[in-house]
Amino acid sequence: MTTELIYHVATTADGFIADLNGVADNSIFLYDDEHVSDFISAIQQYDAVLMGGKTYEYGFQFGKKPGEPGYDGIKHYIFSKSMEFESNEEVELIKDNGVEFIRNLKQTVNQKIWLCGGGQLAGSLLDYELIDTLILKVNPVMIGEGIPLFGSSKKKIHLELMDIKKYDNGVVLPKYKILYK
Repeated sequence: MTTELIYHVATTADGFIADLNGVADNSIFLYDDEHVSDFISAIQQYDAVLMGGKTYEYGFQFGKKPGEPGYDGIKHYIFSKSMEFESNEEVELIKDNGVEFIRNLKQTVNQKIWLCGGGQLAGSLLDYELIDTLILKVNPVMIGEGIPLFGSSKKKIHLELMDIKKYDNGVVLPKYKILYK
């Protein structure tokens, strides 16, 4: 079985996925230029998407409702202890141990799984060595404080650069294999 869990996320140059209020809009990130069409094309490769509750709720400001997918055609797994909605074919709410669920998912499916966010979920998965690949859309901005890329995780890892692309607007897209020791 060759399931791959890929953390594919936008970040500031100083490692934040949003500001302290959870804002990840165009005041922080660049949402135009060719990197956006590359991103939309790239997410078509994923069979499933994992999101923390706050990341999922972010889509509500764009008219999405609880239980609706944020991305069409991709199975969604939402990890939240506080959120309430009925799971369906497209969107499954996971309230229990997310790490165990994802470990089991990785052992039972042959898929490319996209970890969309958030930082706390990513940190937990990193701590348990469940993330295989890291793709960062590094925006040319530093905000000083915010929601860290890996939440409160302090795990030390090594990265092997697999690919890198630079865009004219300053966004850099490195792709790393995560090497756990």
